[in-house]
Amino acid sequence: MDQSTAAVHGPGLLNGLTGLAKNVFGLVVSRVELAALELSEVRNHVLELLAIFALAVLCSWFALAYGTAVIVALAWETMGWKILLVMFAVFLVAAIALVVKCKSMLKQGKLAFPATMNELKHDKDMLL
Repeated sequence: MDQSTAAVHGPGLLNGLTGLAKNVFGLVVSRVELAALELSEVRNHVLELLAIFALAVLCSWFALAYGTAVIVALAWETMGWKILLVMFAVFLVAAIALVVKCKSMLKQGKLAFPATMNELKHDKDMLL
């Protein structure tokens, strides 16, 4: 049997390595695509989390400002302090609600790559 005929018809080491390289490349490409997809989702969640955090900080500043204004107004013996107290309470509740929302988002794992990590773990288990 001729060597060229054996190379075309038989599996051979070179053909096996070429097939393995193609499979590994396909696996890497699919994992990169999955990571890119999840990264876009995580980016959106990070932006949402930053916006909520910024609003929480802003509400905390307003709560502090209105709280200070309430103390000043109470020292003056006028009736205008009630509206300031109401505003203080509203912004304080809003700040607490936003902080709770941020904690909830973090506990839900919205900033993780669950599908990619599961696939990589599965790949590692298959290779080892």
